[in-house]
Amino acid sequence: MEILRCEKVSRIYGFGDSQVKALDGIDLSVEAGEFIAVMGPSGSGKSTLLHLLGSVDRPTEGKILVEGQDISRMNPAQAALFRRRKAGIVYQFYNLIPTLTAEKNILLPLALDKRKPDPDFFRKVTDTLGIRHKLDALPGQLSGGQQQRTAIARALICRPAILLADEPTGNLDRKNSREIVELLKLFNRNYGQTILLVTHDEKIGLEADRMITLEDGRIVSDEKKGAAGIRQMQEGR
Repeated sequence: MEILRCEKVSRIYGFGDSQVKALDGIDLSVEAGEFIAVMGPSGSGKSTLLHLLGSVDRPTEGKILVEGQDISRMNPAQAALFRRRKAGIVYQFYNLIPTLTAEKNILLPLALDKRKPDPDFFRKVTDTLGIRHKLDALPGQLSGGQQQRTAIARALICRPAILLADEPTGNLDRKNSREIVELLKLFNRNYGQTILLVTHDEKIGLEADRMITLEDGRIVSDEKKGAAGIRQMQEGR
């Protein structure tokens, strides 16, 4: 089942001679339950694409559909509601609120939406991520790996349609990076969580079931693990 579709999505910054085309006519289809890595050099448009998919930013041209809903023209209030309910976002630098405990950080999206947590699901998520014993700690009392696990729990607590991870291992050492990737794979495999992960690390990218490469704002390769070669070559589309 298709969960996300991009149709001719472009993002242009600036005006006149100073215009920069960060994304150029992106066509993309994501099926429910996929684990996708988006790769490419700095400035290729990876993070811009993720921000558009999470409704943090809006495309200049084109359409983005998530579960059939067009998110590309949402107003700020609609976009905020979409992020709380449909798109879990994980950032490189965690973005935890320093004055809230780990538990309150995790439950914040539900609190903002005035929804009660599912105790069983909360326990499963925090147990799986290995942070149940740290729920009373403030972010400053947690290691980098524990902070990122807390951020992942926050992104998953609303059971989003898609989890968007922007360089989630970029601020971690090799050991913690590996553990975070394994945890994401576990949630993908055991819970059917659709994941789109942006990374510059090819070793991490190869852990995904599908690897998309961007260059100059365009998809130049789209390869599914196990397939004989490349699924799509979209350069110049």
